[in-house]
Amino acid sequence: MTTEQHRTLRTELETLTTEAFRPELAEIDTLPTLDIARLMNGEDAEVAAAVALRLPEISAAIDAVAARMARGGRLVYAGAGTAGRLGILDASECPPTFNTDPGQVVGVIAGGPRAMVTSVEGAEDSAELARKDLNGLGIRAADTVVGVSASGRTPYAVAAVEHARALGALTVGLSCNAGSALAAAAEHGIEVVVGPELLTGSTRLKAGTAQKLVLNMLSTITMIRLGKTYGNLMVDVRASNDKLRARSRRIVALATGASDEEIEAALTATGGEVKNAILVVLAGVDGPSAARLLEESRGHLRAALTAAAG
Repeated sequence: MTTEQHRTLRTELETLTTEAFRPELAEIDTLPTLDIARLMNGEDAEVAAAVALRLPEISAAIDAVAARMARGGRLVYAGAGTAGRLGILDASECPPTFNTDPGQVVGVIAGGPRAMVTSVEGAEDSAELARKDLNGLGIRAADTVVGVSASGRTPYAVAAVEHARALGALTVGLSCNAGSALAAAAEHGIEVVVGPELLTGSTRLKAGTAQKLVLNMLSTITMIRLGKTYGNLMVDVRASNDKLRARSRRIVALATGASDEEIEAALTATGGEVKNAILVVLAGVDGPSAARLLEESRGHLRAALTAAAG
């Protein structure tokens, strides 16, 4: 990058709210630790309110994502640095929480897996790398690509959204600056403006927290819409360890009020599938019938219960 290009980029960054310098915090390093902690806590308390202002946009995006995923589409997060890591974190938690296929919710990060733990020089500036990563996933029209970038200008995230949109996929742009290129490139722009950071430009702080909150909403509420829950119970949880096996039994108990013996019998009859076991108990059907009813109801337990009663 030439000196002139550096100067242009610096000027651009200085216009971003997330990069703004706060003179009132210029001597923060001289404060007692408790005072700094109070400052940070006060800053964090503002994030939820900033997210609340964008709930209409978030909700519209979720409904659009759920509609695509109901038709077999995937949810793909694309970002660099902290934003990319948050996307991968959210994606990686969907299989154990909602029993999604590993490829159903995916995160890609500029620089690849190595970038999860270390900085990959120049990766976030590469539009070509974003296109290559999405092409590697075989993005199609049923999919959704969510570009995540605190600044809203990161070339990798913007290019991912532009490329996905050109392929006919649904696109969402999540940033923390108003009037961002990322939001403009996406069908659904979500700009959660949390203001300048405690440490100038350290967007892993408030901006990162805001992104995490929104990604939580995108995946969780989408899964609710897809029937992955029954009330507020994770009935599609994958019991892959002792803690989750114990949670599975507790979920069946909370949903049905059945005895331990009934729960064990239902889980045995359904191969440990929580949703199926609940249907066995509440509808009085056998394991294969529960599986059939759920398949016909596209995985929605309430609909399966209604069909069993009819």
